[in-house]
Formats: sequence, structure tokens, C-alpha cells
Amino acid sequence: MPTKRFFALLFSMVSVCAAPVALTQHEEHAQAAETTAQVPALNTFHTPIYKLWHSAWPKKDTAMMATLVPEINKGIAEVAQAELPGILRDKKAVWQENVRLLQAVGVAYREAMAGSVLQPKLDATEKLHAQYEKLVRIVRPVMKEIEAFHEVLYMLYHYYMPEHAMDKIKSSGKDLRARMDSLNAATVPERLKKKEEAFVAARATLSASVDGVNAAVNTNDEKKIKEAINIMHSDYEKLEKVFQ
Repeated sequence: MPTKRFFALLFSMVSVCAAPVALTQHEEHAQAAETTAQVPALNTFHTPIYKLWHSAWPKKDTAMMATLVPEINKGIAEVAQAELPGILRDKKAVWQENVRLLQAVGVAYREAMAGSVLQPKLDATEKLHAQYEKLVRIVRPVMKEIEAFHEVLYMLYHYYMPEHAMDKIKSSGKDLRARMDSLNAATVPERLKKKEEAFVAARATLSASVDGVNAAVNTNDEKKIKEAINIMHSDYEKLEKVFQ
């Protein structure tokens, strides 16, 4: 019959074997959080903003507007304290500036609600909604295909390239080519058709630089690979700026 010592030894062996799997799952979870363009506090803030903009404002319901002040205050405070995920690090400056504007608009909203004149209340509500929308646009890319491309590019540029992780660099190049194919097949949203010509030109440049990365990867020359990745990253930033 197995002894207690035997079971203890068996348990320790199983624990050691299971550890790498748990670590991998943890790493995958951390990477998903790092590459997901989302700010939970902004999502939560949508609830009072929705009530304000779709119920109170159209009906000129100033009583409801005033009732929402505590929720608005809480939402603004939480957004101001929120941290951006890694994938949005390049937007930190514009995010912080627009958060400051949100706070200022929030103060104006509270002051308007404390008054007795209708128009300032309506104007303050409109400005608050507009500023919320600006923050949403900073976080969410215009097209899902651009977001999908950036998820891979982010890990490649900020992690795999600095770490000289050649296997991951090579697999990222192939993945970026596939995501670029999806982006090439995508159409510009109707509301942004006036920017379509600039978008198509920037997209073509980015597509060529993706090919350049994969060609460089095949040489196994780290200097050429790094140069190609830097060019591709720059071309991606130019594409993103088309819609700013």
C-alpha cells in the first residue's frame, strides 16, 4: 500500500509539472489585457451618459439631468484615475489632455445644473456628451481591421523586437501579412468617406512595408529586420493619423 510519503512526493511532482501551464495561462491573460484597447471605467461611464443624452436631453428633462449629477461626478473621477492598457501607450498624452477637458466640462455641467436657466443646462449636457465621445474615439480604432493589425504590431514592436525573439518575430510577420490582407479588403465607414483617398494611399504604403518586414526576416539579418519593423511601425502611425 502506498505510504503518505509516496503521495506527498507524487503531489509535488504533479505540482511542478502543472506550474508551466499555469504560468503560460497567466502570461496569455496578461498579454490579452495589454493588447486590448479598452478602458473599463469609460465603458461604465457610458451608463449615465446614455441616460443623459438619450432620455434627459431630448426631453429637456432638467430634473433628470440634476439627478444624474452624482453618477456623472463618479464616472468622471473613475475615468480620470483609469490607466491605459499598453497598446494605447502612444495615446497617453492626448488621453490625459482630453480627460482634463472632461473634468472641466464636468464642473461646468454641475454649475449649470445648480442654476435655473434651461439653455445652459442643455449646452452643458451637449458638451459633456461630446467630450465623452472624444475619449471613446481615442480608445477605439475607427475600423476593427486596424485594431486587429495593431494588436500584433504592438507585441512585435514593443516586446519581440527588443528581446530579439526571432521565432516570435517571424510568426508575427506572417500574422501581420494575414491581418493586412483583411485590412486591404476592408471598406472605410460611410461617415469617413471623405478621407478614403488618403486612407487607401496610406494603406498601400503599410502593406508594402509589411512585405518588407517578411522579406527582411528571411535574410536573418537582425539589423535589416529592425529597420524594416521601424519603417512598418512608422507607416502604421501614418495610417492611423488619417482619421485623427
